[in-house]
Amino acid sequence: MIRSVLGAAVLLACALPACAASWSLRNVVETAATTRDAVRLPPGTPDQANLNRFGFYSDLSYNPRDGYWYALSDRGPGGGVIDYATRVQRLRIPYDRRSGRIGQPIVDKTVLFHARRRDSLNGLNPQLLNGDTSRLGLSFDPEGLAIGRNGHFYVADEYGPSLYEFAPNGRLLRAFEIPDNLRPRNAQGALDYVGDRKSVVAGRQDNRGFEGLTLNASGDKLYAVMQDPLVQEGAGNDGRRSRNVRIVEFDLRRGRAGAQYVYRLEPIETLNAIDPSTRDDFSATQQGRSIGLSAIHALSDQDFLVLERDNRGLGVEVTAAPLHKRVYRISLRGASDVSQRSLAGSNDLPAGVRAVDKAPEVDLLAALHGAGVRDVPEKLEGLAIGPRLRDGRHLVLVGSDNDYSVTQTGAGEQFEVCVDRLGGTRTQVPLDAACPAGTARIPGTLIAFAVDFRR
Repeated sequence: MIRSVLGAAVLLACALPACAASWSLRNVVETAATTRDAVRLPPGTPDQANLNRFGFYSDLSYNPRDGYWYALSDRGPGGGVIDYATRVQRLRIPYDRRSGRIGQPIVDKTVLFHARRRDSLNGLNPQLLNGDTSRLGLSFDPEGLAIGRNGHFYVADEYGPSLYEFAPNGRLLRAFEIPDNLRPRNAQGALDYVGDRKSVVAGRQDNRGFEGLTLNASGDKLYAVMQDPLVQEGAGNDGRRSRNVRIVEFDLRRGRAGAQYVYRLEPIETLNAIDPSTRDDFSATQQGRSIGLSAIHALSDQDFLVLERDNRGLGVEVTAAPLHKRVYRISLRGASDVSQRSLAGSNDLPAGVRAVDKAPEVDLLAALHGAGVRDVPEKLEGLAIGPRLRDGRHLVLVGSDNDYSVTQTGAGEQFEVCVDRLGGTRTQVPLDAACPAGTARIPGTLIAFAVDFRR
């Protein structure tokens, strides 16, 4: 037997791949993109997206000690070019203890992330915030969330990538040491937190840093997942052809990284075969760029759920129909520590290196399509195991990041994205302007499952 992170439940240990739980879709709840959070603004402050829009589920976590759900929003509207005070939302999500169906989430409290001098950790990229692409400073793109037994927030950031600990009031307590092989560097070896593949030759790909975070069952280790392979890894040494994504282990007490493990994305050949009517849905350079990890959630000290997805579906950009949104169960047992190993030069693993064991848990697309849901969100990024239902199953929620329903031009100008979901047309209007009749901003989505982990 292995102990669940929920404490009250006991999950059966089993050898992969024969241990998938029973997932039953309960319902899907959409929340309007214009939903406001609980930030207290001075009287007369205009209602603006970059001040008090909800922001939804870059990650999602349930705290059994207080019964609240916590939703992490990322760097804010505009992709890092708008001043935005980063935050986490405390939510009340009503649910039926018999069926597992959920109601509309209610923002109960908004916690702003800040440094000791009350300086806000800001969604602006390092160039705009600091005038220096090599200095991270207070630039912050929160993507992964875990909650400690003391109520502290552990947040994984994509800019660095970085990992921080915050007090329950949002005050920054410490930054964890980050392995050097993850940090983005240019050809001269200098740090470059803003550059793309034209300038960054090592470390995380641009906008592909830490994407998910979880505490293990014992509460003494954190596991952060990169969204995609490192720049210097795989054939071509650009990361985009590789299947090999790193999972990074951190010691909670010491604040230092330890082992790194390899998670292998599904091969594009498998994904391209899903729809026989189309060919080459994903090209070779999309293997490690358009497919990636979005979330991780511990089941024990060595067993985890991970969410792997493509970058297709209902989002701020016009994309093709999604093919790949799945949850897998993985195990670290027997996996190789590659913290001191290079994965450059080949899409295969080096001799003697063993990736984490991986087995299918649930096909989210199949579950949603089976329930008649056609507008599947592009960015399913939050995954959290919640309370037990009366029959012993758990409520599990999967949430979407809607990017605040805001996109931008290459010059950085911001636009609201308004969608006619019946006709499929899209309209861009100025930031904070009203959508045309018959259209609406892209909502945030919660997908509720009742899951029996006892099988």
